[in-house]
Amino acid sequence: MAHDEQILAASQKHPIKPLDKGQLYKYGTAGFRMNADLLEGVTFRVGLLASLRSRKLGGQAIGVMVTASHNPAVDNGVKVVDPMGEMLEQDWEKFATALVNAPSDDDLVKTYNKLATDLKINLNIPAKVIYGRDTRPSGHTLVTALAAALDATKTEHVDYKLLTTPQLHYLVRATNSEGTPMSYGKVSEAGYYEKLATAFVRAMKGKKIEGQLVVDCANGVGGPKLTEFLKYIPKDKVNFDVKVVNDDVLRPEVLNLDCGADFVKTKQRAPPSPKPRPGVRSCSLDGDADRLMYYWVDPETGFFMLDGDRISSLAASFIGELVEAANLKDSLRIGVVQTAYANGASTNYITQHLRLPVVCTPTGVKHLHHVAQGYDIGVYFEANGHGTVLFSNDALSTFKNTSPQSPAQKDALDTLSAMADLINQTVGDAISDMLMVEVILAHKGWSLRDWAMTYTDLPNRLVRVEVGNKDLFATTDAERRLSSPEGAQEEIDYEVKKYKDARSFARASGTENACRVYAEAATRSEANELAERVARIIERYGGGGL
Repeated sequence: MAHDEQILAASQKHPIKPLDKGQLYKYGTAGFRMNADLLEGVTFRVGLLASLRSRKLGGQAIGVMVTASHNPAVDNGVKVVDPMGEMLEQDWEKFATALVNAPSDDDLVKTYNKLATDLKINLNIPAKVIYGRDTRPSGHTLVTALAAALDATKTEHVDYKLLTTPQLHYLVRATNSEGTPMSYGKVSEAGYYEKLATAFVRAMKGKKIEGQLVVDCANGVGGPKLTEFLKYIPKDKVNFDVKVVNDDVLRPEVLNLDCGADFVKTKQRAPPSPKPRPGVRSCSLDGDADRLMYYWVDPETGFFMLDGDRISSLAASFIGELVEAANLKDSLRIGVVQTAYANGASTNYITQHLRLPVVCTPTGVKHLHHVAQGYDIGVYFEANGHGTVLFSNDALSTFKNTSPQSPAQKDALDTLSAMADLINQTVGDAISDMLMVEVILAHKGWSLRDWAMTYTDLPNRLVRVEVGNKDLFATTDAERRLSSPEGAQEEIDYEVKKYKDARSFARASGTENACRVYAEAATRSEANELAERVARIIERYGGGGL
């Protein structure tokens, strides 16, 4: 076949490492992610998949990002990005898994050719792959393996070197839309900065940003990229006082260490260094800059966090007001997409106060993104701070083509158009989402305290329960109810009824032999008690130990 000898020779230089007996590499929500020592052969094989995907789609550019996001520095990962900057089509995850688990080099070539035959892919047409990596030292070895696969399959490729994950997603979409009426922006890292900076100025409309914003960059790639971006904001148009902290990319071991969005969310406290100054508006990105958490420390009441649920409700509230002011309420459908982990108080606020529909999907950004695409304006965030707002082509042309009947309507239409350019349409983007939050707070004249007052979170608790076999646990209703083992859900329901404003659910971990139990109730002690009771039910049915 077309590339057999080249693939065979290159694969021998980047061999796959076998996992423990009975274990397979699995393409998950984050692609392949694990200890970096296992990933050289995996990344080579992902290169083969990306070349097949590009050819299957008529030579459109496919992206590959090498990152392990909020994981420790010893880990790395590799994932594929589809032409519009979205995640790899779900049907192709099994093809990635099949290629990576081919036991020998010969088997690999056979699997590659079988996929090409089964999927009716012409291996002689041009293909293109663009790629980038975060700051992990292992990234260089992995992109070398990736490039070897692309050379072996005669695939044109562009190495953008160090990037945030959302920047790579941007570049993929910009590459594929270049020269079309739906052009997404210039095909360069500078093009990304220019697009965001221009939209930020347009969306701010001369409003004033109060006080300094301290941004913790998790000692990851977001640090240097945010610093570079800030140079693009014209000081005479917007006075944006940003202090970038935790931006040490020269010591790999400090990546995500006691800082970053994941630390803030899981530990429920500000990073210890630099020492948080009371009352100062702060936010944290994660290691590859696709998650965002806002917070401040109050001298009297202590730490207060504004997570993905809060960002989602803030965005929905502002965009909903703009749509109303633009007189488009009857012609545009706005929807908010959440997972079962969203705090019940945020769901109530969105449905009852903002009067917007909320849809719940299984955990994983790909599920939320897909459902959000069904609306003219779809707002989605996971509680962990990963999310964005999607504007349909219909919505974008409506903003552009509606003739305003008043200055207020024109103002709203202009702001909506600017927000659509400011918010990264391809994936959750911490830098873009941060700018969105700053615009909204400036327009509303709100401090973080004002934002926090919109609703009060219900106390909640998340418990990890080790089980004998996680595969016994299957869910339904967007992971909110167990369909098996039989009888477990009835027992959970029985416990939930004992508490006020309570709910609880259990779901199997995607990677570990464990289940996660989430519980919410009117008081902290009741939420803790409910979580422990449900954890005991899961332990009993799962044959494991707490």
